[in-house]
Amino acid sequence: MSTSETRHASDPPRNVVTDTAQDTPPAGRRGNLGGLLSLLAVGNIAMYMVYMGVGQVLLPLQVEAIDPADKVANFGLVSGISAIFATLFNPLAGVLSDRSRRRNPWILGGGIAALGALALLGAMKSILLVTIGWCLVQATMNVYQAAITAVVPDRVPIERRGLASATVGIGIPVGSMVGVALATMFVPHDVPTGYLVLGAVIAGAAVLFTSLARERKLPEQDTVPLGKQLAAFAAALRVADFRWAFVGRFLLTLGYFVIVVYQLYILQDHIELPKSLSPTDAITIMTPVNSIAMLLATVAGGVLSDRIGRRKPFIAASCVLTAVGMVVPLVSPDWTGMLVFSVINGLGFGCFMAVDTALVTLVLPSAEDAARDMGVLNIANAGPQIIAPFVASLVVGTFGGYDALFVVAAVVTALGALSVVPIRSVR
Repeated sequence: MSTSETRHASDPPRNVVTDTAQDTPPAGRRGNLGGLLSLLAVGNIAMYMVYMGVGQVLLPLQVEAIDPADKVANFGLVSGISAIFATLFNPLAGVLSDRSRRRNPWILGGGIAALGALALLGAMKSILLVTIGWCLVQATMNVYQAAITAVVPDRVPIERRGLASATVGIGIPVGSMVGVALATMFVPHDVPTGYLVLGAVIAGAAVLFTSLARERKLPEQDTVPLGKQLAAFAAALRVADFRWAFVGRFLLTLGYFVIVVYQLYILQDHIELPKSLSPTDAITIMTPVNSIAMLLATVAGGVLSDRIGRRKPFIAASCVLTAVGMVVPLVSPDWTGMLVFSVINGLGFGCFMAVDTALVTLVLPSAEDAARDMGVLNIANAGPQIIAPFVASLVVGTFGGYDALFVVAAVVTALGALSVVPIRSVR
């Protein structure tokens, strides 16, 4: 995909971002890129507000209220089955947006549909119905995510992708912090309203992005049958550098999520908290601590990797640091240990996501199929969410506690550091 094509017609109004996929913003026109990055930050913050506010607070409490005795197994079941929908819908939505040569309609449709799915989920009263509702949320959110993820390789020049990745990466810490704080405002008696409010956030972000970040349709391509495009998912993984990037993200994300998805239950059943501090209050404290550390590491990692011109050392160091953080609660299973864990985990994960996103955009197998290939890579985000709840519930159930879970998380994330070694096209 060309990055030097001339703009069409006249300049856009100053309050509208209209860079096209094939345009590289030239010197003097960086304001357009700045506006686009600001909107991407908002769009990703809203997305992670939903993922983390629901996944860490509202959903586990909803599952626990239905059947307290079997909450660990039930939450693993709900999370695992619904994540299958995330895995399927993310690359499928990427294919469809590639074929339509547009991103905005998918961002808008996914965001508005997610509002309806979240409203439905909040009304569910059984494990079966909660599972169905969360599956619908995952499906709609991943339509939104697949399209908004493809905006970076579509519309950001290569030399600015570290900055773009850091901007997008801000969505994780800020979205987590705000989403969890917002969700806890509706605990324990008004959980359905919490779902509605978070749904309104993602729908509003979709409307804002598509209203201001206007796009022109990408250049037409020869139409490839959908079946062949789906088969091309496997072909993308035959590209060695892309495959190793996939493996690294999969391992780091798996190690991260086997802890995060059960964080509320860990605080309830394993960590010694001060008597004045409830588990939900503890999460509202830990999340900002983790998010601030993640935010600092995201910005620093993205900017420094651009300046130095290297990605792999940052990614390897991030994986090792995250693994070290997982060991802390083993040594100190108390409130202090969890706070230290939150800081170290935030620094490692934040730096990884910023730099790894930049690396991934440089090893995509096909620029013309960026959304499809990013959708394939996003399986490395969603896939661990399929495995993590089952792994976590199995480890906790087999070994009778959470210590073994921290060990598994530390080993898996440490292995992620090795995955960048074989990547040859990026330093």
